Amino acid sequence: MADAPMTQVPLVSLAEQQDDPERFAQAFGGSFARFGFAMVADHGIDAALIERAWTLTGQFFKLPEEEKRGYHQPGGGGARGYTPFGIEIAKDATENDLKEFWHIGRELPADHRFRAVMADNVWPSAPAGFKETFVELFAAFDAAGLKLLSAIARYLKLAPDWFEPAVDSGNSILRLLHYPPVSADAPGVRAGAHEDINLITLLLGAEEAGLELLDKDGRWLAVKPPKGAMVVNVGDMLQRLTNHVLPSTTHRVVNPAPERRGKSRYSMPFFLHPAPDFLIETLPGCVGEGNRYPQPITAHDYLHQRLVEIGLIKK
Repeated sequence: MADAPMTQVPLVSLAEQQDDPERFAQAFGGSFARFGFAMVADHGIDAALIERAWTLTGQFFKLPEEEKRGYHQPGGGGARGYTPFGIEIAKDATENDLKEFWHIGRELPADHRFRAVMADNVWPSAPAGFKETFVELFAAFDAAGLKLLSAIARYLKLAPDWFEPAVDSGNSILRLLHYPPVSADAPGVRAGAHEDINLITLLLGAEEAGLELLDKDGRWLAVKPPKGAMVVNVGDMLQRLTNHVLPSTTHRVVNPAPERRGKSRYSMPFFLHPAPDFLIETLPGCVGEGNRYPQPITAHDYLHQRLVEIGLIKK
């Protein structure tokens, strides 16, 4: 699992997993070990569904501010519904991010054991078809994420289905992100330097310039996948689980070049989380010369800690 001699984030095809799962696992896992990121083509999410989701995302964020704010859930930590512009802040940052977003979680039956810790979804009355489209997209992300977790398990020399019970009924989040036009004197950046909280993030919309990762030599590298591909990155939960064998890499979304300042930027990250009661405990095969995290923690408790740090939950 040593660093491979790569200088840019590789593009891998998820379609190759079916024919040669071990080869795909080594390519995907190797990119994670080197960069904490990978670019994935042929991810299997229907292009027509994605296009419908982009259309509805744009329509929602064009609604009047007062109407959007009616879907904000004060005290909910941004878990569901609308979070207005300028609320979220990267850990240790001094300026809030230049973005607004909408969160969709897992639809749970009335008697589900996680209802006490996983909130109900909030659904807007407009645009039409919003709920149906994003419930379908959530399920498609879920399926793609499970395939990628299987590759990670193989790379870590675990059973290919190791993550399946961990993410069953997981507290995953589909975020619809809008970065409005940016003025020349705007404070801060669209998304300050940060690491994600979850296991892995599956991101659509990175074709629009702005996403950068902080490489091991201290340089910022642009991450710009070809059209139709997604960007996938390691979250802090997976970094903790693997004792940094798979690093959660710092990344940001920088403000656009002057000729693009007047244009909005949209993206759709899917933050794949384990179930709230999953115990994040260092994998024995990743301890090496020492365990950075000798004290296990549940996914729910870890998520709460981090939401406080980024300003979505008040102490």
